[in-house]
Order: sequence, then structure tokens, then C-alpha cells
Amino acid sequence: MNYLKQIAMRTTFGESLLELAKGYPEIVVLDADVSSSTQTIKFGIEYPDRFFNVGVAEANMVDMASGFALCGLRPIVSAFSIFLTLKATEQIANVICYNKLPVILVGGYAGLSDSFDGASHQSITDIAIMRSMPNLNVIVPADSIELAQALRQVIKLKTPTYLRISRNPSPVLFEDGDQFIFGKIKRIQEGKDITIAACGITLSIAIEAANELNKKGISADVLNVSTIKPMDIDSLVMSVRKTGKILTVEEHSIFGGLGSAVSETLMKNYPVMMDFIGVNDTFTETGPYPELLDKYHISKESIIEKTIILLSK
Repeated sequence: MNYLKQIAMRTTFGESLLELAKGYPEIVVLDADVSSSTQTIKFGIEYPDRFFNVGVAEANMVDMASGFALCGLRPIVSAFSIFLTLKATEQIANVICYNKLPVILVGGYAGLSDSFDGASHQSITDIAIMRSMPNLNVIVPADSIELAQALRQVIKLKTPTYLRISRNPSPVLFEDGDQFIFGKIKRIQEGKDITIAACGITLSIAIEAANELNKKGISADVLNVSTIKPMDIDSLVMSVRKTGKILTVEEHSIFGGLGSAVSETLMKNYPVMMDFIGVNDTFTETGPYPELLDKYHISKESIIEKTIILLSK
């Protein structure tokens, strides 16, 4: 894990599209007038006949992608996550998911990462919306390496998939040898006192917190839950059988996201005491990204504090 090296997922997304295009001539890319931000512009320049900028019309874009899929093409749809999941919700549900079309939906600028544009652009409900859709996979890569690997895998699935990616540079946690496996939880650190389950950019924060907790004599089992749906029930239960407590960490509302998915799973399979770190039922503000994460308690300090409280119960 290389905390000194930071790469923005959107940069890797643009580069990965170019690599995939060589092996999959059926790939087409659609964007909603934000291609320079999402980095699909790289694909558009290289493959102009396979790139479609539909303007600020996310619902139309999803319908177009569905038509391409029905014609045998492999559409990759890109937009800011908040607009993709709110403006095109009906089309995603009734056209893509209902018909099980092989469309990959990529929600960029997720979480608080579009920090300076405030609540209108910050996406803290997208996981809740997308994981409630029947037939739709939901993946939240932890870093740029995992994003590239996830794209290479989901293009082979031929099922509807939502990929959630962040805007800003984030630590590179994995190397190419650390293979992302769709539908599987990856244990990052072994522990016996508490399970800390994270997704997306919060994994790096969880690892830092676990290292600090270790200095206090607290051993954390750190899990990377990059596939939110389908949930890896066996790996999750195996961890909490050992620790007896779990804390979830996400850059999303605590309602409907990773925490909800984990609690639903454990309620039915192995109930344990748990707590949640995420945005707590509020609209978020405008400001610098690190400061916003701290303000909404998505931080190393909050993980340590809640872990100690959980262990005291």
C-alpha cells in the first residue's frame, strides 16, 4: 500500500476506457456534457464514432444506452453520480434493470468529492438508490487500481452494473497483483477485537485508524467491501463471528448505503452490536474536501472514538 502515491479515479477511468476499447470494439461511451471532468473525453478523442455527448439529459442518455445494448453494443454511461442516479432513476429501473441490459453506469464525483459545488452536486444517496434496483450490481472501488480491475471484470458480466468513483486524488492502496474479485470482500488487516468494514476512499481512512488502534492494543479486522451488491455474506459473517462487533465506514448517508447493507445481512445471518460512520441525515455543505470529511465525522478520529465506545459496551 502506497499512501505517498495518489491517483484520481476519474483519471484511471479515462485511461481504462482506452485500454478496454482495444479489446472490445462493441464498447460505446455516453456522457452528459461533463466529459472533460469525468475524463471520458480521452475516449471521445480517440474513438469519436463510438462516443456520444448527449448534453445535460441524463434520462435520455440512459434510454440511448439501452437501445445500444439491445443492438448488441456494450454501453458505458458516465455522468456525475448525483445526476445519474436522481435524474435518470426511472429509466435505469424500467429500461436497464427490468430488461437486465448489459449497461455499465459510472457515477463520478461521488460522495462529497464535488466539494465546492455543495449539496446540489454532492452525492450521498446514490448507493441507497442503486442497490434497491433489482438486477443491478453495485461496486465502490477503493482506489484507482481496483477501479481498473473492476471495469475489466464487469465488462465480462453482461449484467447491469453501477460503479461509483470519486473525483479527487486518493491513496493507491493496491498493486496490480492484489486482484479485485467481483462479489467478494477482501480482508486488509487481520484482527480479533472489532470488524471495521469500509468502501471507497474511506478504506484508506479505516486502515489509518486501525493502525492507531493497534498502538492502543485494539486489534481490528479491516474489510474492503467494494462490492455492495451482491453482498459477500460468508466473508462478512466469518469476520463478525470472530470479533463480535462491527463498525461500517462510508462516504454516503448512513441510511441505505454500506451500513444498511451490512446490517440487513447480519440481522438475517449473525446479529452483532454495530455502529455506523457516514453522513447522518443532513445535507452537506460547500468547502474543501478534507475539511468536509472531518466535519461529517468521516475521519480516522471518529473511527477510533466509535470503536472504543463499541468495545466498552
